[in-house]
Amino acid sequence: MPAAEKAAHANDAKARMRHAMEHGPIVPTMFRLALPTVSVLVVQTLVSVAETFYVSFLGTTAIAGVSLVFPVVMLMTMMSNGGIGGGVSSAVAREIGAGRQKAADALLLHAIVLAVGLGLLFTAGALIFGPDLYRSLGGHGAILTAALTYSAFLFAGAVPIWLVNLIASALRGAGDVKVPALVTLGGAAILIPLSPAFIFGFGPLPRMGVAGAGIAVCTYYVVAGIVLVAYLASGRATLLLRIAPLELRLFRLILGVGLLAAVGTLQTNITVVLLTGAAGSFGTAALAGYGIASRLDYLLVPLLFGIGAAVLTMVGTNVGAGKAARARRIAWVGAAAGFLLTGIIGAVAAVFPQAWLGLFTHDPAVAGTGTLYLRIVAPFYTVFGAGFVLYFACQGAGRIAWPFLAGTARLLVSAGLGWLAVMHYSAGLNTLFGVIAAGSVIYGIITIAFVALSPRWGQRRLAKTSLA
Repeated sequence: MPAAEKAAHANDAKARMRHAMEHGPIVPTMFRLALPTVSVLVVQTLVSVAETFYVSFLGTTAIAGVSLVFPVVMLMTMMSNGGIGGGVSSAVAREIGAGRQKAADALLLHAIVLAVGLGLLFTAGALIFGPDLYRSLGGHGAILTAALTYSAFLFAGAVPIWLVNLIASALRGAGDVKVPALVTLGGAAILIPLSPAFIFGFGPLPRMGVAGAGIAVCTYYVVAGIVLVAYLASGRATLLLRIAPLELRLFRLILGVGLLAAVGTLQTNITVVLLTGAAGSFGTAALAGYGIASRLDYLLVPLLFGIGAAVLTMVGTNVGAGKAARARRIAWVGAAAGFLLTGIIGAVAAVFPQAWLGLFTHDPAVAGTGTLYLRIVAPFYTVFGAGFVLYFACQGAGRIAWPFLAGTARLLVSAGLGWLAVMHYSAGLNTLFGVIAAGSVIYGIITIAFVALSPRWGQRRLAKTSLA
């Protein structure tokens, strides 16, 4: 296809998507944007679940070691997708809504620069601080060895993980959700059978154990990153990748939303780290049971993230176009979808916990802890789900101060009170899990109240740039 024809085709796709986001029916447009993103993140999560399944054959010690690393992995994943990535999506969507395509294109290069820098920061952090962190969470002996091995190989690929997630965030902000989905689905189709080959050995590949699990994940993101960069350079994407001078103002446009959102994801993962440590104080079986059960919480994240990312793009585009009332309607429709989806999953998990736990363990002690967690926490997924989607809507509107405070409240209640109850007042797992549930409810209520009561929510807020 000639270059001019490619450009015309890309421009037509941009115009159709923008018209749908600003004028089309909300629910069909939202799900049109959400479904490919949900598929991407569900597949990424299934890759993680499959990895846990494979590692489970290495024994409880291996599962416990990987569980210690998992909160840090999720910190990076959530920060690159929903933190800084949310800032990228919000900035691109608002610039496109305001009709500033060149600025939206320039934001892509700035996102790639951020991906390289932040990826290197995570690699260095895991190597320098990982041993003390995993030890403080209860990792000793063989468990600590497994954690350090898995961590070293996985975080060696931090740069490609950030690169893939920030490029995907930029494309989502421009309304292009299909290509990231296709890249991820194709990569997962290779990775899921490749992972056990690295872990257990196959043909010329030696048995690598937990190191193989980390190597497989790195391979997945390296290949996905190469494909996405090639797509951007082809001229067919909704954003154009070109080398240009970097502008401080464009970094501010991303980080004005992304930094506070990133700190919010840090709060979430500090919560997980502290709770993992509290659960670990009850022994290896309790740590493994909590780690397996709480992974269902993270399985909700791709579903909610898909809805939230669609809502963020639609809200950001409408805020950029000055359509605050439509932006608010989109936010509430998304919140209702999050409420219903997580409510159904939570109810099923609470009533039939073994449907999830049985995938990973048949150890009665491990399953007992996991069952207790799901029966106490899962019924309250629904309020958290609504709040989670509204958090993304607030990112699109460029107003995340109160959702950030909601995350702070969750940290103080779930992690702060939960840690104190276990470590200083000898509370049992029932109390710990009850406090976790209370923190999620408080988070959802504060976020919902902010959107409902804020008279300025959704009003136009655009940073000035030198690009028209």
